[in-house]
Amino acid sequence: MTLFKQLFSKKTTESKQENRTNPWIALTSIAQISAVKKASKMAPVAIFKHSTRCVISRTVLKSFEKKVNNKTTNTAFYYVDLLNYRDVSNELSTVFDVVHQSPQLLLIDNEKLVSHASHDAILELPLNIF
Repeated sequence: MTLFKQLFSKKTTESKQENRTNPWIALTSIAQISAVKKASKMAPVAIFKHSTRCVISRTVLKSFEKKVNNKTTNTAFYYVDLLNYRDVSNELSTVFDVVHQSPQLLLIDNEKLVSHASHDAILELPLNIF
């Protein structure tokens, strides 16, 4: 019975995704965007736009986390759950003049979008820009 419970328990990978830990800061309101821009004057900011129902997005997110996990950086990493905060994602597209994609990584420095990538291209961004 224990194996059955493990296989069919209500804990899903998707629920684990929602409990993001280091290095992510949840971006959950439009009001936070101005604070993110201001913070980018002090240090670079990375914003990962993620669809929690998308396998590609989940795979890229996990690979990206592995890529930056052991790197010492002063970059602040923000995370947007697109399903719950689509208004935030739309505002990011407007503020930084970038077409929405998912998954998508936006790199902000000195209040300006300096680079962005989507899907597997996120993993091709060089680590020295973080």
